[in-house]
Amino acid sequence: MPAPARSSGDLLADRRYAWAEAALAEGDAGAAADLAAQVLERAPGYAPAWLLLGRARAADPALRADARSAFRAALTLDPEDSLGARLHLAELGEGVGEAISPAYVRALFDGYAGRFERHLVEGLGYCGPALIRAALERLRGPDASFPRVLDLGCGTGLMARALVGIAGTLAGIDLSPGMLAEARRTSLYARLHEGDLRDVLRAEPPSSADLAVAADVFIYLREIGPVLRETARVLAPGGLFAFTVQGHAGARGTVLGADGRYAHGVENVREDAAAAGLAIALLEPAEIRRQNGAGVPGWLAVLAR
Repeated sequence: MPAPARSSGDLLADRRYAWAEAALAEGDAGAAADLAAQVLERAPGYAPAWLLLGRARAADPALRADARSAFRAALTLDPEDSLGARLHLAELGEGVGEAISPAYVRALFDGYAGRFERHLVEGLGYCGPALIRAALERLRGPDASFPRVLDLGCGTGLMARALVGIAGTLAGIDLSPGMLAEARRTSLYARLHEGDLRDVLRAEPPSSADLAVAADVFIYLREIGPVLRETARVLAPGGLFAFTVQGHAGARGTVLGADGRYAHGVENVREDAAAAGLAIALLEPAEIRRQNGAGVPGWLAVLAR
């Protein structure tokens, strides 16, 4: 979860907020709710306290309605939703459209950038970039070469490192300035762009990329069709788009899981690819990372223009 604003502007309220967070972390939701309410008596405009109050109340099924009210108050004060109130509302069954906002993803990864790679690779057994590299070599041979590459959701540059030897000029796109700062340190990117994938892709010239990649990016998007369509426009004829998605038990639909990530049905991937004018070169099941000691099922896809 993104870190809250540094201060409510009231020293006593800040102390009680810290106590409330500690109480919730220790499993005492009642004490956390009481302390969060005390914070809000002193600082009613402090959105993180409303979010914390919602989290504490959501722990009691009898208080779910009160939790929703608290999350809505947080969202009113934080309309870009950098705190993730929509995600909590969605978990309580309230329809909110895109539950994971760009502002939330930006805040999440800005706070995560310095420890991102170690946690992802060592803690979660993340293998998306390696899967994509292997798939490209299977399709185009070990001497595959892609002169112009777009790395969508490039993060700290794990995908760029996986493409060393087959990628020419690399351009990276990410929402998080913190992640882009880490990617810049790799010296593997010719250019880096901060912003939403869809917005940055719209500014790219048509037929200007030979390869686009997106490793573990679509878990934060409810609808991947718009990205597929914009990527298809940017790809040169014969270009490839390789990506991973998290899967679920069904063949259709998008599911927001308990892990706060979107899982996509494989038939939706097929339909979105066809609508974008992209042919399926490869689409196969893949374990994209591990969570709580178990493999997370997903799909490895390579689409061709």
